[in-house]
Amino acid sequence: MADARKLTLSLIKADVGGWVGHSSSHPALLRRASEVLGNSNLIEDYYVTQAGDDVQLIMTHYNGTDAEGIHKLAWQALEEAASVAHELHLYGAGQDLLVDAFSGNVRGMGPGVAEMEFVERPSEPVLCFMADKTAPGAWNMPLFRMFADPMTTPGLVIDSKMHKGFIFTVHDALEGKTIDLTTPLETYDLLMFLGAPGRFVIDHIRPVWTDEWAAVASTTKLTMIAGRYVGKDDPVCIVRCQSGLPAVGEALEPFAFPHIVPGWMRGSHMGPLMPTSVAGGHPSRFDGPPRVICLGFQIANGKLGEPRDMFDDVAFDLARETASKVGEYLRRHGPFEPHRLPLDELEYTTMAGLQKELESRWKAEKVHKMDKSKARAEGAMELD
Repeated sequence: MADARKLTLSLIKADVGGWVGHSSSHPALLRRASEVLGNSNLIEDYYVTQAGDDVQLIMTHYNGTDAEGIHKLAWQALEEAASVAHELHLYGAGQDLLVDAFSGNVRGMGPGVAEMEFVERPSEPVLCFMADKTAPGAWNMPLFRMFADPMTTPGLVIDSKMHKGFIFTVHDALEGKTIDLTTPLETYDLLMFLGAPGRFVIDHIRPVWTDEWAAVASTTKLTMIAGRYVGKDDPVCIVRCQSGLPAVGEALEPFAFPHIVPGWMRGSHMGPLMPTSVAGGHPSRFDGPPRVICLGFQIANGKLGEPRDMFDDVAFDLARETASKVGEYLRRHGPFEPHRLPLDELEYTTMAGLQKELESRWKAEKVHKMDKSKARAEGAMELD
């Protein structure tokens, strides 16, 4: 029988060293992180994996979200994995650990965090999505399609609970504030924000009939913390499924379309988000294209149980082939937009410094100044 207490599922990740370059995580890092978690009595269960060069810590416990003990444990696991990365001279060792000492919570310290607590249902299927070489806005389209698009999720039409709708909490990454929007009534308002994923990202989603969350995503933007480019944010996301929530197949379906996301090489290029198995989640071509992996867990009595590799399925072969073709097309643009990010999104990279070096060489053009009254008259003539 499921425990009546609220169970917390925590997914905390960080890039603590790439093997080789930014392509993967060395097995020794995963082993060390597993040892640290395995020696703790704070957690019920854990699983350590990787998505590209990011170490992923998945934990269940009864301490609630943002629990200092859990975050300190995760920080210790990532720190010790980073020391192994230093020993092995891995690339960017400790890259996402932006401060020297733990200060109570890993949020704002570099690692990405997705956590939620809930009363475990008689059957509790959960999906953990982990992406590499992209940013938190990468979840906007898939999560919208899971919870608000009846063309993707027929449960929104035929499931009496889902028919009532969901509340999306959207985070403004620029101004640090949130807004709640309810579907289907405020769908168009929601899309107005989600269509600008560089600034507005989904924080969490809950059904209108309960306070328990159905999905949660990391919203960390490393550049906002560090004030400079320190690598892509490589977001994570947790989605609960079934029984009034999207079915497992409905939650996976959005990734059959490899939509375009920012990131890829040097965090400065647009590319398709390719769904792969864990074994296929080692981006190498031009450090990409961006990848997403998904592990499914059937939680029982607070335990994760064995993971299932959800994208290890031939049904996603077409999505992978499409992503390869779209990636090839975009790559042919080289340093030109739309493959390279627009300048306003490159402000935290070395691009700003390079522009400053050349600033003195720009010369003002001599512009012919037309008489204002004449200009107004000519403008009126054009309108006529």
